[in-house]
Amino acid sequence: MAPQTYILFSLAADAILIAILLFLWARQRSEWHALLWAGGQLALSLGSASWVLGEHASMHYLIAATSLCGAVAGFVGGTEYFLGKLQRRHLRPLMLACGLGVIGLYGLWEGQPLRAEWLTATMLGVAMVWSGLRLAMHRNRYRFLGMALVVRGLYNLANSLGWIPPDYESWFVYSIAIKTTCVLCLIHAVQEKIRHRYVHTIDSLSSGFLIHDGSGLIQVANERCATLLGRANAAALIGTHVVEQRLFESRDAAAAYFRRFEAAHGAYPFIETATIALENSQRVPLELIASPYIESGQLYCMVQLFDISERQKKDALLHRAAHHDPVTGLLNRHGLIQALELLLQQARPGDCALFFIDLDRFKRINDTFGHETGDHLLCQFAQRLQGPLPANALVARFGGDEFIIVLPCAGEAMARMVGQRILDAVATPFSLPQQALSVSASIGVACHPQHGASADVLIRNADIAMYEAKKTGRSQLRFFDDDMTAHAREALIIDGALREAIARDELRLLYQPIVTADGGRLRKVEALLRWHSAQLGTVPPDRFIAVAEDSELIVDLGHWVLRQACRQLAQWDGAMGELVISINVSARQLLDSAFIDQVRSALDEHQLPARRLELELTERVLLDDTDKVQVALSRLSALGVSLSLDDFGTGYSSLAYLARFRLDTLKIDRSFVMQIEHGERGHNLAATIVSMGRSLGMEVVAEGVETAQQAAILQAMGCHYLQGYHIARPMEAQALALSFSASGRW
Repeated sequence: MAPQTYILFSLAADAILIAILLFLWARQRSEWHALLWAGGQLALSLGSASWVLGEHASMHYLIAATSLCGAVAGFVGGTEYFLGKLQRRHLRPLMLACGLGVIGLYGLWEGQPLRAEWLTATMLGVAMVWSGLRLAMHRNRYRFLGMALVVRGLYNLANSLGWIPPDYESWFVYSIAIKTTCVLCLIHAVQEKIRHRYVHTIDSLSSGFLIHDGSGLIQVANERCATLLGRANAAALIGTHVVEQRLFESRDAAAAYFRRFEAAHGAYPFIETATIALENSQRVPLELIASPYIESGQLYCMVQLFDISERQKKDALLHRAAHHDPVTGLLNRHGLIQALELLLQQARPGDCALFFIDLDRFKRINDTFGHETGDHLLCQFAQRLQGPLPANALVARFGGDEFIIVLPCAGEAMARMVGQRILDAVATPFSLPQQALSVSASIGVACHPQHGASADVLIRNADIAMYEAKKTGRSQLRFFDDDMTAHAREALIIDGALREAIARDELRLLYQPIVTADGGRLRKVEALLRWHSAQLGTVPPDRFIAVAEDSELIVDLGHWVLRQACRQLAQWDGAMGELVISINVSARQLLDSAFIDQVRSALDEHQLPARRLELELTERVLLDDTDKVQVALSRLSALGVSLSLDDFGTGYSSLAYLARFRLDTLKIDRSFVMQIEHGERGHNLAATIVSMGRSLGMEVVAEGVETAQQAAILQAMGCHYLQGYHIARPMEAQALALSFSASGRW
């Protein structure tokens, strides 16, 4: 075979190596070292072809000098760039050095042409050995490539010293072998780099991550996954079955789970929870998010594992806050109704008795001795209630001084006996921090199903019976009967009088300031409805609002409040700054078809920007017909009106509702605020709610702030606004304007 043929084959191998380097650079433009190496190899190949295949002439010395400097610069520059030593500012000096090198070599070879081949082989050999050693010492995944460059450089040095006979066939075998080795080393280096990035990526995840095949064998796992599953490292998981890691109870269960991907038709990911029992008996709750993918025609499953221990603790804390009273630890209203409805579904006729218990004159104790003493009394009263009760009884604090007991499997005779025991237990004086106090209680009883088949009816009738007990004297027990309808009749009277209240101009609004926690600046006021009837006198809001909500009257009242509040805000405009006015909205009013237009009309009529109106919604509003509520709230948000969640924590404060509905403000219920001074538990509950509101981007308002210490604690928690008697009581519009200082502080 002619020498030119050997050289052409060698150049073809060079071309393959150059193509691979250029491809590597083109796919990932960050691989500039590959481009420099390709340039070095290209220069070397062109120089070799020109020198060996052409005639020896002066032009060939110039080409050889240029290609030699280019090759050395390419190999050295690529290596230095790969090691992070070569920067952009070094490129100009490097090009200058190449130019000077070309001139120097050309001049040298013109004078001493016999030294050209020796000097070329020596310089290339030194450059390659140096580059190879640098790569081998610094980068594991390029170690083999470095070793191949060292071998190539040593061959060149040996050739320059005349130790290798000038045999084209041997040179060709060496050339093909070394260049093939370099190609393989490059492929290995790229694969190692991809693997390293992949491993680094999944190990940097805060969640656990694993991939298993259809048979349940784990193919890939990160270190976080190993930690969650109680293993020493990720390598201990590879090749094991998911059942061995306690992710499934059996291999059949794992196989059935995997088959769900084939039947899901793209409904991914699957999100489930599981509790893993580790070898040290520790139980870890995990959330598993699984998605399939296909590789080489085989279906695999990718699973992310999240430790939800902290989330479950927070959910449990919020769930307890939603279902239990923070003062007594008993069930609250919402928790009771849920438990009672479940009990009634299972109860047999005549099998359940409900006690509605009210402490007599409790308000007087609060007003005389303070709320702290009142809370001590409530706690002791709750403990005494549970004394004479069977273990399966439900006990709840229904309201301020109202308690409910539900006795399963109890007829009227047993209920009467238990009721008397409760009255006897209450009769003993209570030992409180300041002094001993004697109180009494009034009890109303309703039995299922003769006095009501549902929770609401039973509670209402027991409430009616309790009020009858109060009328006949304190410390009394009364069972409901159909004649106890005075309360219902009173509601009818209120309903009739309330229908004429707007026309008779009997309604008025009071305004309670809401100030910033960090400076006491007045930023909002809440409009509160009051009614003085010519027929009934002053009717408390909790009486007539409840009646109005049972009929369509609440819609008319809400419209009147909306217009009056906007009118008053317009009258204040300029004198009170950019004040926001807040009004309460009921579920019936929110879902009324005309409500959105009424809001828009009231704002337009008084030329008010929508941002200065805030609508307060209770959690019950969000629970009613959530799809329609979602539409209404979205339209109000689009209008620019602010939305506030009132009395947060008194119902079931689900995080799902906070995420689903776009709300701007979170109002902490007074019952939480009252506890922040008296114990770590109450303080932590309030702090959790404030932190949650802030993390959701909501403004947080604390209601019922009555002391300076409460205000200071709430400010330290990061609460934005304060409202309560410590700031100011509700007042007339004129009084509010007079009390407002020129500085904007309260």
